[in-house]
Amino acid sequence: MPTRLKDIDFNAAFAQLPGDFHSPVEPTPFANPAELVHFNPAVAALLGLDSDIQHDEDFIGVFSGARLVNNMQPFAMLYAGHQFGHYVPQLGDGRAMTLGEINHAQQGWEIQLKGSGKTPYSRDGDGRAVLRSSIREYLCSEAMHGLGIPTTRALCLTHSQDEVYREQIETAAVLTRVAPSHVRFGSFEVFYYRNQPDQLRRLADFVITHHYAELRQADKPYLALLETVIERTAKLMAQWQCAGFAHGVMNTDNMSILGLTLDYGPFGFVEAYDPDFICNHSDHQGRYAFGQQPQSGLWNLTCLAQALTPLIEIEDAKSALETYQGHYSQHYHQGMLAKLGLHKVDEAGVTLLRQLLAQMQQSRADYSRSFRLLSAIGQDDERPVEELRNMFIDRKKFDRWCEDYRTRLRQQPGGDAQRREQMNRINPRYILRNYMAQIAIDKATGENDYSEIDRLMTLLQAPFDEHPEMAHYAEPPPDWADAIQVSCSS
Repeated sequence: MPTRLKDIDFNAAFAQLPGDFHSPVEPTPFANPAELVHFNPAVAALLGLDSDIQHDEDFIGVFSGARLVNNMQPFAMLYAGHQFGHYVPQLGDGRAMTLGEINHAQQGWEIQLKGSGKTPYSRDGDGRAVLRSSIREYLCSEAMHGLGIPTTRALCLTHSQDEVYREQIETAAVLTRVAPSHVRFGSFEVFYYRNQPDQLRRLADFVITHHYAELRQADKPYLALLETVIERTAKLMAQWQCAGFAHGVMNTDNMSILGLTLDYGPFGFVEAYDPDFICNHSDHQGRYAFGQQPQSGLWNLTCLAQALTPLIEIEDAKSALETYQGHYSQHYHQGMLAKLGLHKVDEAGVTLLRQLLAQMQQSRADYSRSFRLLSAIGQDDERPVEELRNMFIDRKKFDRWCEDYRTRLRQQPGGDAQRREQMNRINPRYILRNYMAQIAIDKATGENDYSEIDRLMTLLQAPFDEHPEMAHYAEPPPDWADAIQVSCSS
């Protein structure tokens, strides 16, 4: 494994596309010295790098945007997108740039700096990221990976005392983001609305060649691409709903062509269960409320399908979109009934699920804690677990639900111990609650203390384990957590 950046070949397949697709850029160094906030050994291993590479003399310089090594030729990607339902003809990487690509174990990984300065797509922005939002993305991308949900990841986080203004003066940071590709739905939309079918076809060919090679032999490869992205996105939406994750800004420029969770801003995990939960303080109409995410996923796929119509017959595109709901329902019900410890998806199980969610909503029961505690209910228990029961307003109604639940458990093979073990590998004991991220942010920004980031990374990389020394993170959030608000600047 390389321990020096100079020993790495930073080629980038996307950079070989013509200038219509991207713009050459150079990162803007911080005025003040940069420091390493945190390094992620798990992602280093994913890239085939030794953890000692963080001690390379060039490391902080490269990943804070102060220097380039080897054959790095940074570029910013062009794309457009529908933002809150309105088409914006040019967006692009306004505060991100790709340094290159590392290939390891027959997989290419784009290495992208987020917050490294202005690009041709910055518009009126400064191209910077603040430490606050960078910590949130750094932690959450790893939390999602720990939950088994497809996501971009992050290699490291650097920080400087350079001042950046958002709602207030903050300090700047650079997040090093990693993914096989950062191509978005909006990457296709820009060429559709510009009436550039040749570029559209070339981008589709690139994505198929480098990321969906199995589709090259399909009778209609572009249709097969759309069908595959529809299924991946439907599964991703189901995984979000099962985990109680709200993205907050599901614009088409934030939707990955690979079905990854992309661009963490005002995200939040549902705590008191409410399908109308809005994690983004800027989303005044609730367009991207938690319960609206599956429909938003379909809406965004419809925009992608429209962008591909120069390559696909319209009727074929419509037929492909009609499969979305079936894919989503299949993955959602499988995931949710597994959270209940039920092996079979049938109407009886779905009814139990709906009844439980209705009671959770009425009682504002904690979503993750409720499902985790369910595993403690035995087939022959006379009463439910008191800690769980106390979350519900109508406890007699909940008792009746538990009787039906136990009856269903007795109808399937396997005992309580096996089921509990399976449920506890599906229902996390720990999620990244906003207050936890806020504590890490406050320590980092107020005291230059990064220990909480390290502690949370250990926890979130294994969210199903007990971690008895950190059990307090599994408790209900403190009262002050209700006052936390996150917006598009987060």
